[in-house]
Amino acid sequence: MKMNRGKCLLVLTTAWILGSINVISAKGLPLSSQNDSSLQAEVTSKALNKPKLQNVEASLHDGVVTLTGSVEVFNLKEEADKRTHRIKGVKAVLNNIEVTNPDIPDSLLQEKLVKAISYDRTSYGTTAFNAIAVTVRNGAVTLTGHAYRSIDADSAEAITANTPGVKDVVNKIEVDPLSPMDDRIRIQVFRSVYGFPSLNKYANDPEKPIRISVQSGNVTLYGAVDSQADKDAANIRATGVPGVFTVTNKLQVAGTSPKE
Repeated sequence: MKMNRGKCLLVLTTAWILGSINVISAKGLPLSSQNDSSLQAEVTSKALNKPKLQNVEASLHDGVVTLTGSVEVFNLKEEADKRTHRIKGVKAVLNNIEVTNPDIPDSLLQEKLVKAISYDRTSYGTTAFNAIAVTVRNGAVTLTGHAYRSIDADSAEAITANTPGVKDVVNKIEVDPLSPMDDRIRIQVFRSVYGFPSLNKYANDPEKPIRISVQSGNVTLYGAVDSQADKDAANIRATGVPGVFTVTNKLQVAGTSPKE
């Protein structure tokens, strides 16, 4: 069937006009607004329904959720974000939640976190193989160093995120790759260092103050010892383990500055 040029132009024009008009629901609201409204209700009822998230609110625009309000610790801010992302239909999340925990001096917060992370996972046998450093600036915490396994790094991050005074957490911890050779070296260096008579006293501390980090046969010693003699002894004991390529001794002697 043929259609003349005038009728064809009329059909195309009408289609363009109809396509440019927002679809209106039976209630007189654009469907996009109606969808945002129902999605907002779902986010509130399913993602933000925990008592500790009662001061968090959600607003939506075209499927993008903006979270506002306050929480007591940084971990709750992250949890609200993750729970919101799980709601079907949410396209993105803008997290503007404020962490309203008390202001703690950076030095005190760092000291508290270092101690907590140092004694973390002492019953799992991996403490001596984690060398995690903590820096704090205006309440924002950065975690660096090496972890034996990802679960050790995640645990350090969880401790930090749930500590009052922490405003933000940046996890830059490097997880050591799986390596049977490195595992053998770790165990042998541990036995050689902590089993040495003058160093055996450090084995009594669950913190395991001499940390042994191994990557591809290269050993780095972190932590703190009482004397230069102990530092030197640890270095000799680690160097003597078969299969060790290099030993970098970063042990800190008590009473000296890190540069010494």
